[in-house]
Amino acid sequence: MTMTTEEVLAIFAECGAILHGHFILTSGLRSPVFLQKARVFMHAGPTERLCKALAEKIRAEVPGKIDYVVGPAIGGLIPAYETSRHLGAPAIWVEREGGEFRLRRFEVEHGARVVIVEDIVTTGLSIRETIAALQKLGIEVAAAACIIDRSAGKADVGAALVALAQYEVPAYPADALPPELAAIPPVKPGSRNV
Repeated sequence: MTMTTEEVLAIFAECGAILHGHFILTSGLRSPVFLQKARVFMHAGPTERLCKALAEKIRAEVPGKIDYVVGPAIGGLIPAYETSRHLGAPAIWVEREGGEFRLRRFEVEHGARVVIVEDIVTTGLSIRETIAALQKLGIEVAAAACIIDRSAGKADVGAALVALAQYEVPAYPADALPPELAAIPPVKPGSRNV
């Protein structure tokens, strides 16, 4: 069940998850488009379709056994869990403690092989921080995966990235906004620093 970018975006649109305005992204960049994945993840059916397709793509692109699927909290929790269900591997997560990601609730054996599953990638920072936390514990990151790669392959996530969809959306530093975006008051719907 291969899913195209158009099919992924159609699911987001059906769920009212493609918003237009002036948004402060989790990365700190600004964008005229925000993908409010929570509006998708609140529905089991669309979430299952997306994550089943992502699991199939991971299976096709990442050789070898996957011991765990790791989600960066908070955005990666639901897609990691649902993708893990289709991969037949346990889902675990990292969460912030003192500003850094840590694997607080789980004991994972040294040398375990994992795939990190994130919701949406813009700069890849959450995945890079997750990799750093896991490598400190001697955990092997086989790959990272996401539902949508907003950078269309340009973000350095620190590992091979399996993206269900690539959807390049403009993102700007706060001091380099186009005039039409600068004219709209910004809102911050993301979760970092919550």
